Amino acid sequence: MRKKCHICPHSCDIEEGQTGFCGARDNINGKIVCNNYGKLTSIALDPIEKKPLSRFMPNSYILSVGSYGCNLRCPFCQNHTISMANKTNAQTMAISVERLIQKALELKQEGNVGIAYTYNEPLIGYEFVFDCAKAAKQAGLINALVTNCYINQKPLLDILPYIDAMNIDLKSFYNDFYKKLKGDADTVKRNIALAYHKCHVEITTLIIPGENDSEKEMEELSQWLSGLSPDIPLHISRFFPRYGYSHKRPTPAHTIYRLRDIAKQRLKYVYTGNC
Repeated sequence: MRKKCHICPHSCDIEEGQTGFCGARDNINGKIVCNNYGKLTSIALDPIEKKPLSRFMPNSYILSVGSYGCNLRCPFCQNHTISMANKTNAQTMAISVERLIQKALELKQEGNVGIAYTYNEPLIGYEFVFDCAKAAKQAGLINALVTNCYINQKPLLDILPYIDAMNIDLKSFYNDFYKKLKGDADTVKRNIALAYHKCHVEITTLIIPGENDSEKEMEELSQWLSGLSPDIPLHISRFFPRYGYSHKRPTPAHTIYRLRDIAKQRLKYVYTGNC
């Protein structure tokens, strides 16, 4: 029996025993299950600014965890070894919700404030992230999502009461760019607006030469963000050759600074990354 997954806009119609586009959601006995539940590829105590979250609990640390899989196909992915992995080839360690919360609490003495779900796309492992976020909130811990936010509205609204902060990748302001990634800019922009009214939100855009580096695009992106609030922090990051874009040149630093100056005409907090 085929079963439709309702987590993201791909709405994969998955055959029994098969896996959806993201590599992390299976049809098992007519039910969509998260095959990366409790399977971590990465875990580290990071400065919260590394997420990046520059205006949320500064100078603190957060326990960062990630799994495998992603529902976009960015040829410039910085974490492709895990985001493009699946249950057959990912190297993982198993952890329960309870053990993760316990570990996060133990690390409070080292400055930890909570858990960040990051590295790959966390929301394709929705059930694990939801269960952890709910338990973490009950334990007095902070929850942060680092996400492409390519998710359907209902699951996003269901999890937001447990989320304190988000850094959302806005890959581009234009749908033509998102189509290359198998995504949709309007969905992400809608979700940014939803999230902004529920928790602390910061935005990251990776600038790729000749793709999303025009002054016009940054003018439109920053104008739209400022319409939500000029207080939303924007991180403009420099691209370095990776994955399918290993043949491209790095983004010139002067391009990042030029785009920063454009964004600062409308936004109070604009940060440069990888410069």
